[in-house]
Amino acid sequence: MTKLRAHCLSMSLDGYMAGPAQSVDNPLGVGGPKLHEWMFETRAGRSMMGLEDGTDGADSDLVTAGFDGIGATIMGRNMFGPVRGPWESADEWTGWWGEEPPFHHPVFVLTHHARPSVEMKGGTVFHFVTDGIEAALRRAVEAADGQDVRLGGGAATVQAYLRAGLVDELHVALVPVLLRGGERLFDGLDDGPRELEVVEVVQSPGVSHVRLSRPAA
Repeated sequence: MTKLRAHCLSMSLDGYMAGPAQSVDNPLGVGGPKLHEWMFETRAGRSMMGLEDGTDGADSDLVTAGFDGIGATIMGRNMFGPVRGPWESADEWTGWWGEEPPFHHPVFVLTHHARPSVEMKGGTVFHFVTDGIEAALRRAVEAADGQDVRLGGGAATVQAYLRAGLVDELHVALVPVLLRGGERLFDGLDDGPRELEVVEVVQSPGVSHVRLSRPAA
């Protein structure tokens, strides 16, 4: 059965996935890039961006695991880019990742404004979904063709799927920094994702990985 999996969600000690004052030039906000330094030091993270070398070990293994068995991705418009409102004035925007994004499969972008699909090099196709999170999940499951669906950011998108009880696996990478503002991962969830249980905690020198999963029926 196809699962909805959220992986490598880097979070500060005070619960933020992005810092304050996000902008086109600083999409992760003040201090936000520190949350992802651990990933781009790993061999798997660097390979994802077309780079060589990097560290091996638990961090790299968990980055790799986040892409294993994934056939489609869902993300929010904020993760796709800084453009707001109708697309007509900025229809050349095709994401932060250049001509060949690292997904290599269909990606479903949640938005309130319709836009034709955008096909990129390497097999990534961005589809723009205007009829809600459940519609995006149905389309992603179909496109994944028996593989799992990966849930990307931002925080509001992850929260929406958590509130709906649709997330099957959640991997939070807890980074030892304090951002003191920005977008919090677990805001608006009352006592958290109650349908998920902690199944693994992995400690590395720079980050603590917490994996949660829906109990087997």
